[in-house]
Amino acid sequence: MRIDSLQLFQFRNYKDVTIQFNPEIIVLHGTNGAGKTNILESIYVGTIGKSHRTNDTSDMLMFNAEEAGIVVKFEKKDTPQKVNIKLFRQGPKDIRLNDTKISQKELIGTLNTVIFCPEDLQLIKGAPALRRKFIDIELGQIKPIYLADLSSYNHVLKQRNAYLKANDKVDETFLSVLDEQLIDFGCRVMQHRLDFIEKLEGFAQESHSDISQGKEKLTIKYLSSVPFSRLEDLEASFRSALSESRRRDLFKKNTGVGPHRDDINFFINEMDAGFGSQGQHRSVVLSLKLAEIKLIESLTKDTPILLLDDVMSELDNMRQLKLLETISQNIQTFITTTSLDHLHNLPEDINIFQISQGVIKKEENINFTD
Repeated sequence: MRIDSLQLFQFRNYKDVTIQFNPEIIVLHGTNGAGKTNILESIYVGTIGKSHRTNDTSDMLMFNAEEAGIVVKFEKKDTPQKVNIKLFRQGPKDIRLNDTKISQKELIGTLNTVIFCPEDLQLIKGAPALRRKFIDIELGQIKPIYLADLSSYNHVLKQRNAYLKANDKVDETFLSVLDEQLIDFGCRVMQHRLDFIEKLEGFAQESHSDISQGKEKLTIKYLSSVPFSRLEDLEASFRSALSESRRRDLFKKNTGVGPHRDDINFFINEMDAGFGSQGQHRSVVLSLKLAEIKLIESLTKDTPILLLDDVMSELDNMRQLKLLETISQNIQTFITTTSLDHLHNLPEDINIFQISQGVIKKEENINFTD
């Protein structure tokens, strides 16, 4: 899989630009605030129909613009394809694949990407919401039914919480009906996540062992707010946990158990990775990103697009080399950076674009030798 061209219209700070991409590696070089990340964001929007930076579509529109456009032309298994997305300040998005209108749900899986940005380095010690978002984004790409089940779960959860807030005296029968719906969709969400974590862990262990030269074993544990020992007991355990939490829920007027409260934990040689060094944290996150690539390849039989948003400067030489080894395996990669100094290990056949306040200029004959 590779992107051939990208066209942006009134997207962020780009009024009307078209960029052609040739080889596997594309470097977007410029100062902070120049618009490098906006390009990666537009590609990501072409992947799942929404941004990884904001939930507000209007944030992606140029100032005073009422609409914006993204056109991504790409090849998938040697077949040319085109995603065309129109964003509006008011109203739903218009998404088209090869000029046929499709839903956001139908878009997912068309163009697969793995994005690696500085915020990902907070995955280990950051808030649980960060790790749930990580699961939602990656799992949603490879399994669209997950996003449908998650959306249904969140809808019922919102209903339940609104009912708890609006009523001092609740109808126990109605609350039980909501509970059963929450259990149904919640169990589906957790089963999807458990299956994903098991597959991701296998690939992550390979990568981490390679990075640590066989000295460390990485394990990932799903921390459920619903205590259960066997998957077949999950539904009964969720029902029991909701029942036990009801008094607490009535008092606090929200829902205390369910996948919206779940987390994942990382262990290095059976020790909580949260207590590891900064270098170990970066090794774990890098292992996860490399594992994502391998997992997508194994499920789709195609390589994803890799988006590296200013992370090369965050990695030491050894970790850069491990990442570049993966890049060299015919994976089209977009790299944003403020400096070319730490990119000496890149191959010669690359595209470099100078980005400056919405203006994109291709640079020629860059020499990376020391």
